Amino acid sequence: MNLLLENKINQTLSEIFRSLELDEKFAVVKVSDRADLSDFQCNGALALAKIAHKNPREIATAISEKLQQADFVERVTVDGPGFINIKLKNDFIAENIDKIAQDERLGCGTTDNPHKVVLDYGGPNVAKEMHVGHLRSGVIGESVRRIEKFVGNDVIADVHLGDWGTPMGMILSEIIAHDGNLAKVETYDIAQITEFYKAANIRCKEDESARENARKITAALQAGNAEYRKAWQHLRDVSVAAVKENYRQLDVNFDLWWGESDAHETCGEIVKLAREKGISEIDEGAEIIRLEESNKPKPPVILVKSDGGFGYQLTDIATIKMRADDLKAEEIVYFTDSRQTLHFEQVFESAQKLNLAPNVKLQHIVFGTVNGADGKPFKTRDGGVMNLDTLIEMSKDKVRLSLPKAGEVEGYGTAEIEKLVAQIAVAAIKFQDLKNTIASGYIFELDEFAKFEGKTGPYIQYAVARINSILRKAKAKNLSFGKVILAAPEERELSLKLAQLHNVVMRAHTDKEPSIIADYAYNLAQIFSTFYNACPIMSADDQALAASRLTLAKAVKDVLTLLLDLLGIEAPEVMLKAENKGE
Repeated sequence: MNLLLENKINQTLSEIFRSLELDEKFAVVKVSDRADLSDFQCNGALALAKIAHKNPREIATAISEKLQQADFVERVTVDGPGFINIKLKNDFIAENIDKIAQDERLGCGTTDNPHKVVLDYGGPNVAKEMHVGHLRSGVIGESVRRIEKFVGNDVIADVHLGDWGTPMGMILSEIIAHDGNLAKVETYDIAQITEFYKAANIRCKEDESARENARKITAALQAGNAEYRKAWQHLRDVSVAAVKENYRQLDVNFDLWWGESDAHETCGEIVKLAREKGISEIDEGAEIIRLEESNKPKPPVILVKSDGGFGYQLTDIATIKMRADDLKAEEIVYFTDSRQTLHFEQVFESAQKLNLAPNVKLQHIVFGTVNGADGKPFKTRDGGVMNLDTLIEMSKDKVRLSLPKAGEVEGYGTAEIEKLVAQIAVAAIKFQDLKNTIASGYIFELDEFAKFEGKTGPYIQYAVARINSILRKAKAKNLSFGKVILAAPEERELSLKLAQLHNVVMRAHTDKEPSIIADYAYNLAQIFSTFYNACPIMSADDQALAASRLTLAKAVKDVLTLLLDLLGIEAPEVMLKAENKGE
């Protein structure tokens, strides 16, 4: 059920436009840019004036005269060249909030076109520990997964591990160079494997023969060499276990743990299909697909390298076929940083040439980088990069400073405090990321993450916990919920903000942009704080007003809890502070 206030206004405007023989596509309103003047505004008269060659104020006046007769309208004015400003009656707004408060979806509808969406995010390479540079893909992808499911889409999330390319040949080559063979490989843990990865990366940068040897081992691995496959399997298993633990702590979830290796057989099918369609050719010993070069040079896609190994782009091309054929995907969305832009341009164009997924929408969403204090991105292969588990522990340590110690608050022993620490630390990390637009990067500053004030995850969590406390006190005093009464401007402002939820969620869904939800959650929490300071609940002038305000508070709590969940953040029942030794 979609309980948008705009629906009623737009429906009435459409009837008015029809009666005036005006194009109904312009009969829409938006939240007013000037809340001091109106609640909503319609700018359709300006567009209609150009079509009808009439004065826009004349058209706007005719519309407003009829709209003023609607039973939910308090006042309609025409301002400027023809802006129609609409103020709603308090009773109409209050009735809307009553419905939202009683609706299990809080007034949010679902998408008009539910379909199957495959989300490709995470994507760490195996044989190396995850670091802070991997943060955004998982955090953004998880939030989009939750948003897509909430609006009614059938969602499949795939981590798509990098487990089959040249880096695997590099590390196997490095282990052989260090040990003489691969006999000890199954004794190595993720930290040791990461050290081999770093050493291999340095060696292959400096030594052409090392690069060549790594390429040969990669080709042999992909061709089925038993010794290499056995060693590779251990590297993959240990790496996946470490990745799963990192993502478990961040509450980032996947339905599939596919990797590049899972597309190996399909890669062969793609090569065969390209030959049959006549779109591949041999160039300097490699089999390639040439791409169109319109505004800029575009390198060809290498299907098979001169050494017989599959090219980097081929596994993603093959995976598109698997997702379309096996998963029946109707939309596939990838989340990576900008360094992969050309890669996905090549992959999507090749898939189109091969006609692999003709009815599937392919989208690559590029996110900005997590930057250090110097404003430069963290380097993905630099030994000095902070590991992701270290980041999580540092965030927890920061949060612990703000909380009482185990046993200082009744009912909160070590387990309870540590659970709260984890919830707040993850909220701090995730919200710091998601409050920024996907395309923009941000400075990684741990001190800013865990603050209980300002635009942070803990601030939103604290708002929810504060309302929980209010609800507990109200229950103890036998105060019940009641119909909403808008007696103060702060109540009206809060109600209008609550009524925007559906639009906010649908915009976040359409744009694949969690920052829209983060921004709304922060603004709603701020407006609630203003409301609560101006409109006391327990000491309200009468019982009906107290019951109304309690309903508003509960609605805010439910909406904020939903918003946090869509961001992948838990809302603790209680937030403790060390200095207060309690709620």
